[in-house]
Amino acid sequence: MKNIHLIPYKVELVTTAPPHIPEGIRMIQAPEVWESGEKGKGNVIAVLDTGCQTDHPDLEERIVGGHNFTHDDGGDPERFEDYNGHGTHVAGTIAASMRDGEGIVGVAPEADILIVKVLDKQGSGSYEGIIAGIHYAIDWRGPNDEETTIISMSLGGPEDHPELYEAIKRAVDAGIPVVCAAGNEGDDLHDTDEFAYPGVYGEVIQVGAVDFDRRIAPFSNTNNEIDLVAPGINIYSTYLDGQYASLSGTSMATPHISGALALIRNISERDFDRELTEAELYAQLVRRTVPLGYPKTAEGNGLLALDILNKFEQLFKILSSSYGNGLNR
Repeated sequence: MKNIHLIPYKVELVTTAPPHIPEGIRMIQAPEVWESGEKGKGNVIAVLDTGCQTDHPDLEERIVGGHNFTHDDGGDPERFEDYNGHGTHVAGTIAASMRDGEGIVGVAPEADILIVKVLDKQGSGSYEGIIAGIHYAIDWRGPNDEETTIISMSLGGPEDHPELYEAIKRAVDAGIPVVCAAGNEGDDLHDTDEFAYPGVYGEVIQVGAVDFDRRIAPFSNTNNEIDLVAPGINIYSTYLDGQYASLSGTSMATPHISGALALIRNISERDFDRELTEAELYAQLVRRTVPLGYPKTAEGNGLLALDILNKFEQLFKILSSSYGNGLNR
């Protein structure tokens, strides 16, 4: 059986001084949501990846725990350091938080992250390790009885593995949305299918990539299970050695959605005054998308736009006021 692996990605640039709010975070309208006071507090997002630089200044206060399911560090389960860079980058897009005005912010800068290292320094891992990592995330409990609320997986493999599918379904049945990268095997044709597992499973939220001009990335996989798209080209985030890097891939689009779900969960549960099911959270996510004009196989429901409902409400009030004024003349 083949190993599962990182969704291929490209390192565009490594730097010590990126923008405080990366362009991808702005593009999905996260800062507008922060203005309402929601920054993801109370959520624990399990990041199944290559680990994380646990002492990165922008991440160390967000990490609540973790586990190593690889052979790195002699297989020590308590050491989940990142020797690749991918996992640190993904974690930063989700929940990086600045300190003393330095560094960057992620989509949900007050959410916590659970580091589940299932891929080694080469970006490879076994299906058994991935499956164990999913179950670990589902069963994990924090010191104050915290639970995983979202699972983020920027990885994929070519094989449909029954036990992997069962683990995914267990997470979803437990009310935990599972967000997965679509894959980077796309041929820039929207009528051909490219599949990567577990992203293609109908139960997960499969994320494709766009550039900052809202064009589908030529490498982004297309298939009938794409749910939505997010920024995935030249994405700034945290990187190894306390640095920052610009990376490209559907791996980079995925954490935008994982972090966004933390914001959406808080907003929706405040409005409904109860916990939402996974299906209800998905519905709230889809409500916050904007079609781009591509086939569903490429963009799914469209580009994530977190503040779109508020903008529609403001527009409705303006139009209603103008209409009312017209009647009164």
